[in-house]
This record gives sequence, structure tokens and C-alpha cells, in this order.
Amino acid sequence: MKSTLAMLLFVLGSTAATSALAGSRDWRITQPTWTEQHEYQFGQFVTRLGAAVEARKCGTVTDCLNSSANMFYGTDPGGVKYFADCADLPYYLRAYFAWKSGLPFSYASGFFPNAAGADDFNKDVRYSTNGNSIKYRKDLLAKKGTLGRTTFPDAVNVLNSELINVVSTASFRMINNQEGSTYTDFYPVRIDRAGIRPGTVIYDPNGHVAIIYRVTEGGRILYIDAHPDNTLTMGLYTSKFMRSVPGQGAGFKNFRPLRVVDASVDGSGAYIGGRIEAATNENLSSFGLEQYYGNRPDPAGDWKKGQFVFNNQAVNYFEYVQLRMSNGEPVIDPLSDMKFEVIDICSSLKDRVAAVEIARREGMPLKQHPERLPVNIFGTEGDWETYATPSRDARLRTSFVDILAQAKKAIDKYRAGDRNVRYRGNNLAKDLFAVYSQEATACKFSYTTSNGQTLLMNLEAARQRLFNMSFDPYHCPEMRWGARMPKELASCTDDQNKTAWYNAEKWLRNQTERRYDVRMNYTVDELGSGPKPGVGVANPPDIDIVNYLKSQF
Repeated sequence: MKSTLAMLLFVLGSTAATSALAGSRDWRITQPTWTEQHEYQFGQFVTRLGAAVEARKCGTVTDCLNSSANMFYGTDPGGVKYFADCADLPYYLRAYFAWKSGLPFSYASGFFPNAAGADDFNKDVRYSTNGNSIKYRKDLLAKKGTLGRTTFPDAVNVLNSELINVVSTASFRMINNQEGSTYTDFYPVRIDRAGIRPGTVIYDPNGHVAIIYRVTEGGRILYIDAHPDNTLTMGLYTSKFMRSVPGQGAGFKNFRPLRVVDASVDGSGAYIGGRIEAATNENLSSFGLEQYYGNRPDPAGDWKKGQFVFNNQAVNYFEYVQLRMSNGEPVIDPLSDMKFEVIDICSSLKDRVAAVEIARREGMPLKQHPERLPVNIFGTEGDWETYATPSRDARLRTSFVDILAQAKKAIDKYRAGDRNVRYRGNNLAKDLFAVYSQEATACKFSYTTSNGQTLLMNLEAARQRLFNMSFDPYHCPEMRWGARMPKELASCTDDQNKTAWYNAEKWLRNQTERRYDVRMNYTVDELGSGPKPGVGVANPPDIDIVNYLKSQF
């Protein structure tokens, strides 16, 4: 077997790997231009980390980068914190890879929201109505100082503080067609396997970001994402990543390749000074806007009316993505899709276990409940951002809604003779039910109750109590997992006030849409009176996949 050093040099194919092993904090640019080979290597870097998360060999940014899943493992100087939340993660991985590979790096460091209506509620650039523009950027370049001494950027400081203090989901909220000195860090990509690949970023305008680590032969897209508690999770790209106004830049995007120009080279081969330029849209072979407007755009420019057509047949956006990403015969396989979707939900439930457990260990259920909710429960900070799960739970609810919707659509399409659907059996509904039952039963997990006991659950049990699961970090673990039976609730520590909050929040637990444009800082009495505009819904959506499939036998 090759040694660690030999393997690293083999993978990178560059003398830049030598500096990566030196344990230096210096960011030395020894390769002035990002090439397609570097982009492929960056994708492989992300793929290895994603595979480790999928196999549950590591579950935090710290653990993954401090393991053999990191192709640069063992090469870092002391002091690297290895921390990233969802918005930070793509930047963090890109910066880390660029540092280790001797490549240039630059990032947008200031933003302003594009013009919106005078009545626009949310002035936060993370949730701006019409997206953002870039105000200024930060280039990481070595500089020649007094007495001829060269100063290199401190890579550890960049990773530990500069990036995480500047990057937010605002960094992704733009259509990415700006160029010149305020070019965007990303560009939107064509929907094909050349454009969407390991290392591609997915932006959800509801305030979440993920990075792709694998695309299956059948066109399924797998990603990893980070959370405020530094955990890393994996998931399946589905309609839980919403589309929106093109100016908000939702969807798939790649980092713009960079190059250093007008720099000098010192005796060690490091590039000094100069400036960083980015590839422009016309020079990017994978640049594309079809994800916003469809491959048959509306003549009047209405993005909602753009069509996605495959083999002369109109399909919805998410079907189009899967068909375009298929490697081989492009078809929709309902049984395979059902299995993937249930496994994805299972992974989300297991990740939720960790999130609720962290809140329990930190004593959040024993703290007094604040008098009001945050101004917006989906976009906040502090303890609520770290320990609450409203966004995570909304995505989970959306996944259950989606799995029922996809089953209905598959059955309807099959019965209508849709040629994009591949099924060789005699009773699609019965076979879909068999797949769901098998995977839902196999998906077992447990949570720790208030008195330290372990309670075992499975996916179907979670589905049945989904809209009872509290997102509120001040509730006991039993309520966080939707307990209803007296025996399970007996250990809960919630007092009368917290019980009142739980009852008042039921409207929000019914809601799948994550709204950032409405205020939510209600008292328990105000919230308990019923849903407000954009804040909660009276009744939960249908997620009864079991009864539906049985009714179709």
C-alpha cells in the first residue's frame, strides 16, 4: 500500500501537497489557476467526507476533518477549529481545499439587498425579497512588505474566524450573474452531470445550504449539510429544497474558478501580490439558467410559467432534474424512489435524535421558557438557533408530504401509460406499500427521556406522531418526540407554562412552509388564539401513505 504522503501526492498530482504537509499556517499560492482537474479533486475531497457521513463514521465537521475521510488528514498545524454551520460549510471546505492545494481563494465579504417594496417586513439580507448584490470582496494574497519581507495570509485565522464571521446564507441569495470587481462567488449551472457534480452547492431560499457529494446512476442527488451545533448530516435532494423568484438564486451553483494575475513568483514558487480574477459566465461551459426559467421558458419571462420538457413530455422540475441526471436510460423507477425517500427520512430522523439530545444535555428543557418566541423562529440566533429545530422539522414534514405526493403521481402516471415510468410488476400500489413497510420498519432509532431512559422508535411511529413533535428547545425530550401516552409522558419535566406553550405552538407544528417575511414573536396567549397570517395553519397536511397505498390495492 502507498504511504499517506504518497497517496496524497498521487491524488493531487502537484508539489502543492508538500506544503500541505508542512503544518504551516501560511496560505501560499503555488498553483495560480483553478483547472478542471482541481475542480474534480475538490469534488473527490467532498465525496470522501460525504461517504463517511453517510456511513456514520463521523458526524461533525471536527470529527470528519480529523479522520482519514479527509484526504489532507494529519497535515494541519495546531489551532484549527474545524467549525461550520450550513452556510459556512461550502466555503469552509472550498477554502480548506484551496489552502492545502496552493490555490487562490476569494470571497464576497459585504452585501446589500436589492430593492424591495416599502412594506417588506424582513430587512435581513439572509432573507431579502429580491435577493442581494455584492458590495465588496476579500482576496487572499501574499504581500511584499518592508525590507522585502513577504506576508502570507494566515489560513488558520481565515478558517477559524474570517469566514464564519462573514459568510451567511446571504452569500448565496443572488442569481449569480454579476461580474467585474463584484463578481459572485458562484454561478448557476446547467442541469446535467457535468454541471451538477460532487462539490456543487444547493441553496434553499428558506435559509439552508448543502453541498453535493454523490449523484447516483439513477439521477438521485445526495448531499451533506452542517448545522449550528457543528453536526454534519446527509440527505436526498427533493422538493424540500424549494424553487423561488430567480433573483433569490435558489438551486444548484458551483464556485467560480479563480486565477491570480499580475503576480510575481518568489524563489519557493509562491505567487506574491497581483490580483484575483474569476471566470466569467461566457467562459464557463456549465453555466445555465434553465433551473430558473425551464428548458422551454415563458415568452413573457414569467419564471413560474416556464416548462420542463423531457422527451417531448412536460414534467415537473424535480422529475426533470432526476431524468436529466440519470446515467443511462432516463426513467422514473417508483420502487427505487420510494426506497431512497424512506431511507432519506430515516437519516433525517436519526440526525434529529442528535439535535434533541444536545438540547437535553445542555439543560434547555430545565430552563424557563421566554415570554415570547423569537421575531422569526426560522431565522434567529443564540440558544434558539443552536437548540431549536423548526427548520429541520419543517423539512421533515415536507419529506413526508412529498413521499405521499410522489406515490400518488407515480401510480397515476403508470396507469396513464407514462413512458418515463419503469415498473414490471402487477400491482404498483401493493409493491410500493411493501417497500415502504420494509424500510420504515427497518428504520429504528431511540431517544433519551428526561430521566435518562432509552425509548425505541421506528419511522412509521414517527410518522404517526409527526405533528406532535415539538421544535421548541425548552420542551422536554418526550414532547420533542411527540409523546402522547401517559407512560411515556410520566418522565417529562415540563410545567404548566411549558405545556401551554406546547399547545399554543400546534399551529406552527402543522406548517410545512418556512416563512421569513412575517413576525412570530407572540406570547403564549397571542399564539394560542389561532393561526396568524403566515404563522401556522389550522390543520396538518395529509401524510398518510399507509392508508392511501392500501386503498389502491
